[in-house]
Amino acid sequence: MSDSKDHTFVPPSVDDMPIEDTQLPVEPKQLSTLGGFLAGGVAACGAVTVTNPIELIKTRMQLQGELAARGEVKKVYTGLFQGLVTIIKHEGILGIQRGLFAAYIYQIGLNGCRIGLYEPLRNILNPLWGLKLDAQSIPVNVVAGAGSGIMGAIMGSPFYLVKTRMQSYSPVFQIGAQTHYKSVWHALKTVYRAEGFRGLYRGVDAAILRTGAGSSVQLPIYYHTKKLIEHYDIPDGPIRHFGASAASGLGVCIVMNPWDVLMTRMYNQKGNLYKNPIDCLIKTVSIEGPLALYKGFIPHLMRIGPHTVIMLMFMEQTMRWAKMLEGVPLD
Repeated sequence: MSDSKDHTFVPPSVDDMPIEDTQLPVEPKQLSTLGGFLAGGVAACGAVTVTNPIELIKTRMQLQGELAARGEVKKVYTGLFQGLVTIIKHEGILGIQRGLFAAYIYQIGLNGCRIGLYEPLRNILNPLWGLKLDAQSIPVNVVAGAGSGIMGAIMGSPFYLVKTRMQSYSPVFQIGAQTHYKSVWHALKTVYRAEGFRGLYRGVDAAILRTGAGSSVQLPIYYHTKKLIEHYDIPDGPIRHFGASAASGLGVCIVMNPWDVLMTRMYNQKGNLYKNPIDCLIKTVSIEGPLALYKGFIPHLMRIGPHTVIMLMFMEQTMRWAKMLEGVPLD
């Protein structure tokens, strides 16, 4: 006799399946935004300790001959090394580190955001562009770099203002408007009492243009160059990081210098010499000529090149330390 039982196949329930078959793939743990912010800030502070004297020379060269017709100004600072010797001779060895503490605070805000928020912004933008989370897209990278840089510029703007004014001040040579502050805290109080909260953010519009332009190319060039270097079988390490950082520094300097000149002048001004960055641009070019936008280019390159190299090489280590502290798998 045939078996009358129903032999219809019934698939096993989820509860009956082995545990390993029901587990969904787990996304690898990512470094937190705070961890990236702190890692970026610490790396930037290490770099600015080395490059602040060069930044000082760049600032004074950019202000030198401000709104004076070409050929009518006797130059106090004619180059990077001559400028350093002049400052040490007349202001002492500590004179070349004017504004360093303000630079520390600014770097923490700027690069903490620029580096710490770069990857989170990419992770937001990639899906919006229909890309995989870890995809490398030049347009997305540029937008993420510019966006994170602009947020950093806004956060650090009051400290860049203080740094610029402290660096422009000289007890010997008057270069640009002169403002003497005893400390960062004294500077912030003085500006706030005289101009209110808006005074602390004088020139932030120029900072947004300058930092957005520089940030839009810094990290994209760095990561793109690292990818190119990989094709030459150079092992991951200092040589690869140095090459990528050097290329990034050159690109940033070319794009950023005109905006950097405008920002320096906007921050350092007293009164309302310039209404906005565009007004500053028109006055500078019409009176001093278009090459005025590249005043201080060599010190800027000499600063931003080493600064970018040192910061990004430090960043490789600080990011590694931050991942170890948070228990994030290392790449």
